[in-house]
Amino acid sequence: MSLWLMSVILLAAGLAAGLLSSIAGLASLVSYPVLLMLGLPPVSANVTNTAALIFTGAGSSLSSLRELHHVRKTVLKVTIYALIGGVVGSFLLVIAPATTFERVVPFLVFGAGLLMLWSQFRHTVPKKVDHTNHLATTILKNTAILLVGVYIGYFGASAGMIMLSILIVTLNDSFGEINAIKNFAAFMTNILSLIIYAFTTKVYWWMVVPLGIGMFIGGYLGPVVIRHVPVKPLRIAISFSAFGLAAYLFYTAYY
Repeated sequence: MSLWLMSVILLAAGLAAGLLSSIAGLASLVSYPVLLMLGLPPVSANVTNTAALIFTGAGSSLSSLRELHHVRKTVLKVTIYALIGGVVGSFLLVIAPATTFERVVPFLVFGAGLLMLWSQFRHTVPKKVDHTNHLATTILKNTAILLVGVYIGYFGASAGMIMLSILIVTLNDSFGEINAIKNFAAFMTNILSLIIYAFTTKVYWWMVVPLGIGMFIGGYLGPVVIRHVPVKPLRIAISFSAFGLAAYLFYTAYY
């Protein structure tokens, strides 16, 4: 396959992945399988995908400045916990192969889809919650976010979907704001993880460029789409997309 054709494939995959990532955290539905199809080994495909996802984070964060401003305190807290986890996960990748996570990922994604589907019917009417009486819930939420950060640094595929599901259940903000939080936290964690990857494993930088350009465009368009589509059907569609992704990842990991 020629370099030009591979670049076109990566650009198109990046556009679709960036859109899916910024809306639902489902970039892995497109970009990760494409990198594997082009011949990259799983670990290199993972870190190359992480490098390109930074462009999605840049595009979606730029497009979500309005939402991020409204929830800036929550953004800071979520990002800090995710960054701490990202450091741990990145160093774990250096000493342990990502094949361990490959067999666990399908179940994590399937669980995230169930969590999001359940949250759609649970939160039919937004309401204020007295967080002072929910210390255990807060600790559990922060721990879950930290573990997602570890996962982003270690393997990363479908991490946005998992984080989005956790935030939907634990926060009372709008879907657009929660999605913006997810995008920004993943963006910062991916940057930190990539800095570590650059010195510890092989990144296919030439593939990052066309994939990243597509992801930036898709990432910028995602928040715009969210502002103009009904939330309930979108959440349900994301949930069933997660089930499909889980089935695909299960097949690739076990067969």
